[in-house]
Amino acid sequence: MHSIAGPARFEVPSGRAVTVIGAGLVGLSCAWLLVRRGHAVLLLDGCEPARRPSGGDPLGERGSEAALGVLMARVFHRSSGRGWRLRQRSLELWGAWRRELAARGRPIPWRPGLLLLAAEASDLTRQQLLLHDPRRQQGDAAGQALQHWDPQRLRQLEPVVPAAALGGLYSPQDGQLDPCAAMDALALDAAAAGMERRSERVAALERCSSGWRLRLCSGASLECEWLVLAAGLGSTALLPGELQPPPPRLEPVLGQALELELDPCDRPAPGGGWPGAVVWRGINLIQRPPAADADAAPWRLWLGATLEPGQEASAGALESLRDLAGEAPDWLRRARLCRHWQGLRARPQGQPAPLLQDLGNGLLLAAGHYRNGVLLAPASAEWVAERIEAGRGAT
Repeated sequence: MHSIAGPARFEVPSGRAVTVIGAGLVGLSCAWLLVRRGHAVLLLDGCEPARRPSGGDPLGERGSEAALGVLMARVFHRSSGRGWRLRQRSLELWGAWRRELAARGRPIPWRPGLLLLAAEASDLTRQQLLLHDPRRQQGDAAGQALQHWDPQRLRQLEPVVPAAALGGLYSPQDGQLDPCAAMDALALDAAAAGMERRSERVAALERCSSGWRLRLCSGASLECEWLVLAAGLGSTALLPGELQPPPPRLEPVLGQALELELDPCDRPAPGGGWPGAVVWRGINLIQRPPAADADAAPWRLWLGATLEPGQEASAGALESLRDLAGEAPDWLRRARLCRHWQGLRARPQGQPAPLLQDLGNGLLLAAGHYRNGVLLAPASAEWVAERIEAGRGAT
């Protein structure tokens, strides 16, 4: 069981008792999946509520809440290996999760489609290889296969994409979901299924006979058999120093993003717009959903995100983002800035992202997702659940 020193106790009705540290999208995904599979879950959220882009504040403290939610799986540049498998499984799980949550009245806004533009001849060559990769096309239903878009077809898009685009690879199965709405849906659904959530900051972890003892900043302590660390940048800092081999460290990478509103003269014709998210030289351009009165609603988009080492935002990086490194179409240069926000991501030092590691004694690490925390959250949660259900906890 989970036991908390003091008057509060969390009793286990069935399954295993699991504590999850971190309430970003990865932590919430782990907690939701575990409680839905019959485990008793305590979610520790040690962060103050993040200031969301949708709320108009310029800063986002959690990487999940500053993310744009682009799911890029089918057009991933590799066709094998761990990264490929995680992406394909996560894309499949996101579809199932969205259907399940929507059936219980918790829909997650989803915009299907992703157009990956080719900026260099090498990009075009790589896209052609992906287009004809038999493994990549396996399981594609009619109308869901990857498509090559030539420059003539790209020129028909409104608003126009960068003129330097040599072509594009369009994936109907990839797309973009709202990260904040996803976290809300998972949190509410998990709570309805019995998950307990506490606003507690963890100061230290210690081994104990039942597994792990968490020393909380409030002065209380908590013991648990299974512990999942999904606290982003704070995850590896909590790990005991005696772990062998030492786990890799995480370094911060800052991302800035913008919301822009098109000038009325640049709005596409009714029924126009892009076929989904557009990606140009690693920058995401995402059309925002129109209001109920689409004819009168402003046409807005999200633009992001930068990749800046450390925790200090760069004005130069933001300016380059705003101008697409000098290749922004005129309509983008005329667009009005509505919001600017930023968030920190955790990148593993010396190892590929993400860190999905069984550290023994019932301790699991699910962190360091870097740019793909939204995409990889379901597959990460599935890995955690399968380890817990196959493992023995404290030894």
